[in-house]
Amino acid sequence: MEEKVKSSLFSAVQPSGAVTIGNYIGAIRNFVKLQDEYNCIYAVADLHAITVRQEPAVLRRNTLELMALFLACGIDPKKCVLFVQSHVPAHCELAWVLNTISYPGELSRMTQFKDKSAKHAENVNMGLMDYPVLMAADILLYQAALVPVGADQKQHLELTRDLAIRFNNRYGQTFTVPDGYILKDSGARIMSLADPSKKMSKSDDNPNAFVTMGDDRDSILRKFKRAVTDSDSEIRYDPENKPGVSNLLTIYHAFTGKSLADSEREFAGKGYGEFKEAVGEAVADALAPIQAEKARLLADKAYINSIISEGDNAAFRMARKTLSKVYRKIGFYSGE
Repeated sequence: MEEKVKSSLFSAVQPSGAVTIGNYIGAIRNFVKLQDEYNCIYAVADLHAITVRQEPAVLRRNTLELMALFLACGIDPKKCVLFVQSHVPAHCELAWVLNTISYPGELSRMTQFKDKSAKHAENVNMGLMDYPVLMAADILLYQAALVPVGADQKQHLELTRDLAIRFNNRYGQTFTVPDGYILKDSGARIMSLADPSKKMSKSDDNPNAFVTMGDDRDSILRKFKRAVTDSDSEIRYDPENKPGVSNLLTIYHAFTGKSLADSEREFAGKGYGEFKEAVGEAVADALAPIQAEKARLLADKAYINSIISEGDNAAFRMARKTLSKVYRKIGFYSGE
């Protein structure tokens, strides 16, 4: 029987600080599941991170820690390509080429550009506007057929598709036009513990609003004890009328694997205090082995560096193959 050819899938995470449990559930945990089904290419997106000012030493440490977290969560470098974005120059090189077929109007309309410009008014740089073009280069370099996307990235993926089609129409078939991959746990959207109408975010001014992958057990339990619920006493999944309780049930479901219906039955007749403590315990129990493995990996920097080097080399070869094709198509002289 002929073996089925796996589709390629690309995704990247910025090393811009603490990773929340929302990032873990929505992205990193799914990366582990996807690596058995697809040819996965995963990057630490440090080039994207510098659109917002970074402290150099902190950025270096965050890059190393994010790579260690990837490995600790179960991403296997033998099953996928795992690399640091800035170590593969082709990302910037292809972004420049794609800039020549991108239009200021379509970039200035990007929602994230508007949001980040408002949030970082003192640092509205061209990188913020050009972010989606670099993201397109990230994806198109690896001929990725699929890209896991959340609601906040759909607009960027549409631009990637537009640029791929635009280039292909102008120069002939060159890029795979990628589709969005809706993650199986996309319904498990983790909201703020302080304001369940907002997505959980590490940039929240209230540190009790989010839980990070590095929070210790006491911090996790304390944050869940302070989580917003409501004046009602019933524990049921009802996002419209009981967003706080529903968010906690979603988190409990995500970390225990129990269905929402089973979770509702488990806490029937119990008070919010006991409920919130149980959710906190479930999260702390799930994160403990990941935290221990991450600490073990960080103690062996040489091993992490060897994984990065191996991934960088694999990504470099894949990216160079596409970039050479692009350069030939647009007419750059190669001396051949």
